[in-house]
Amino acid sequence: MTELELKLSLPDQIVSQAIRKAAAERLIEFGKRLRKPGGPEITEAELESELKAVRAELREARARSSLHQL
Repeated sequence: MTELELKLSLPDQIVSQAIRKAAAERLIEFGKRLRKPGGPEITEAELESELKAVRAELREARARSSLHQL
């Protein structure tokens, strides 16, 4: 097996946009799984946990963007 490490330098704005897009897609996919017949049942606590994780990702992206704008 070959392992390859790739390092990219991207503008902060592009990274923030990518993180927001990924977070939105994550929530959409989560919603699709819940709506499927026979899909997983989820508790309110599990849903809240998922939402908190997405919000944390978005906060981190905003903080990173804000730090680089200073």
